[in-house]
Amino acid sequence: MKALDIKLNEYFGGKVVRKDLTKLVKGNAIVPIYVLEYLLGQYCATSDEETIIQGVETVKSIISKHFVHRDEAQIIKSTVKEKGSHRIIDKIAVKLNDKEDQYEAYFANLGLKGIPIADAVIREHQKLLSSGVWCILTLGYVSTDQKGAIPWIIESIKPIQISNSNLDEYKEGRKSFSKEEWIDVLLQTMGLNPDEFTFRSKLLQLTRLVPFVENNYNLIELGPKGTGKSHIFSELSPHGMLISGGEVSKAKLFVNNSSGEIGLVGYWDVVAYDEFAGKTKSTDRGLVDIMKNYMANKSFSRGTQVYGASASMVFVGNTDHSVPYMLKHSNLFDALPKDYYDTAFLDRIHAYLPGWEVQKLRNDMFTSDYGFIVDYLAEILKELRKEDRTNEYSKYFELSDTITTRDKTAIIKTFAGLVKVIYPHGELSEEDMKEILDFAIEGRKRVKLQLQKMDETFEEVDFSYTIKSNGKKVTIETLEVLEHLPNEQNLVPIAIEEKNSTDISLAESNPSEIELLSGQKIIRDNQAGVSYDMLFGAYLIGATEIKIIDPYIRLPYQLRNFMEMAKLISEKKALETEVKLHLVTSNNLDYIEGAKDAFEQMTYSLESIGIIFTYEFDENIHDRSIDLNNGWKIILGRGLDIWQKTGGWYDVNEYIQEKRICKACEITFIKS
Repeated sequence: MKALDIKLNEYFGGKVVRKDLTKLVKGNAIVPIYVLEYLLGQYCATSDEETIIQGVETVKSIISKHFVHRDEAQIIKSTVKEKGSHRIIDKIAVKLNDKEDQYEAYFANLGLKGIPIADAVIREHQKLLSSGVWCILTLGYVSTDQKGAIPWIIESIKPIQISNSNLDEYKEGRKSFSKEEWIDVLLQTMGLNPDEFTFRSKLLQLTRLVPFVENNYNLIELGPKGTGKSHIFSELSPHGMLISGGEVSKAKLFVNNSSGEIGLVGYWDVVAYDEFAGKTKSTDRGLVDIMKNYMANKSFSRGTQVYGASASMVFVGNTDHSVPYMLKHSNLFDALPKDYYDTAFLDRIHAYLPGWEVQKLRNDMFTSDYGFIVDYLAEILKELRKEDRTNEYSKYFELSDTITTRDKTAIIKTFAGLVKVIYPHGELSEEDMKEILDFAIEGRKRVKLQLQKMDETFEEVDFSYTIKSNGKKVTIETLEVLEHLPNEQNLVPIAIEEKNSTDISLAESNPSEIELLSGQKIIRDNQAGVSYDMLFGAYLIGATEIKIIDPYIRLPYQLRNFMEMAKLISEKKALETEVKLHLVTSNNLDYIEGAKDAFEQMTYSLESIGIIFTYEFDENIHDRSIDLNNGWKIILGRGLDIWQKTGGWYDVNEYIQEKRICKACEITFIKS
């Protein structure tokens, strides 16, 4: 096991499970992960390999013998009849039959309907009255000659929900982990490999958990297919309900006027709408009006009676066009159905999660390491809903006076949710808070910018805040605006002390028209539209001796980056000019021979285009820079390795730098 797995087992023994085990036991069972991990938690919540092997076999046996597959329903019924009773796992919903004055259960997979269930069970597990809960139950069969009698009997029933969650113990355990470790633990719990994600990408994933920890939180995520938008809401927690956007009705969601039954918002912590987008989808305008009222006031009415509820609303769907197209020709809500394309409705959204930044899930993005049993985490998140962390930011920061009440509410709810998820123990620094606050403001600003495009009556808002300790003002911009609607300025003068809070657009310009300045360019996590040429191509002009210092030029993608840099150098020099290019890097025994072979091949190749290439290994270097004999020095925060991993040979990002997604870094230009 890696160090983090060992540490997680040490502090949370019995509450964690190896995430690859879920695939081993699932087979063809159409069952949420939290159900499988509930069972794995009973038998495999350990790091002992022998116990895990035995536990997996036990869980496989339970799934095989007791899980109800729809196509085997008649076999299960026969088993119950022959044995008299049998333990099963199925999704159960309960309705009140007022004519018979009894509650009746409906089995999703077994297909049984109208089976009487005791009032005491309903009083203990009211969520059974909603659209269905996965349960472990013992179903009995008693033959009878009485006409119309139902032979099926529910002898015992237990909703699949972990019971041993101690929030204080969870918070105490959190204290032993760094911020980075804890975020990685949460990603592994979600089934993801944290090594494949940048910090911003991790925040995007964790934002999907905010509706589970924050009451009445409204989140929308629109983006391309295959990024796992709906997975969290259907698989992670028994307190979340995922429904098709086309199946929503007033009765199902809020209250049934004929029966008086409360809908989903009365029973679930999170109601998520899958496949929400689609311009041609038909919707109930009356439902939209009720939703607007609920999302703003946390209540809904039936006749003269008003009901309150705390369910968070999540809307996920696919976009129809690229982000640049939407920004230029329409807006980021372009794909929504006509009746939801309503500024009053959309103004209730607290954050817009940019789904286009979330990478499509590849096999190497899933983890086989340890994470919390998802049902355990789900219970912890439910407990955290009771806490209020919305005003913690005010210890260090003051939001701009121009930010409206609705905007402020949205920002602080996103802030509070992420703080509960990442810092449940309450220990975080000013810089930690700043990271979360910046992200929360961006999520709301993305909503507001689109509303301003849709309706000119929405006034511009200064999405900024002041740092109380030094009085500096920080203005937040959304990443897609920086990428696709660049400002004229693309350099931050070094004299500006506030550089860390200022984001830079990287507009491509004609080098002959550029006045080269000392300063910095700041690249944000997940920023696209960036190339070496846009960053420092103009600074290479006139240089005949170039020294690149970068300790990490050894792996295939790093060697690719270096050759792309050499290509840029060749494009910036006069055809008849020779340029001396010297690389200083470091290496180790695992890679040095391969690197030497690559560098020797580069030497011959680059000579043909007028670049005299030499290299040396220096094990003591750490800083990264480009030294030019034209009077400029470029300090590279991350070296040449500024991009995230591409999808390989068949991914266009492998060949077009501007299409690649960046890692966060800073590049400094110094005139000697």
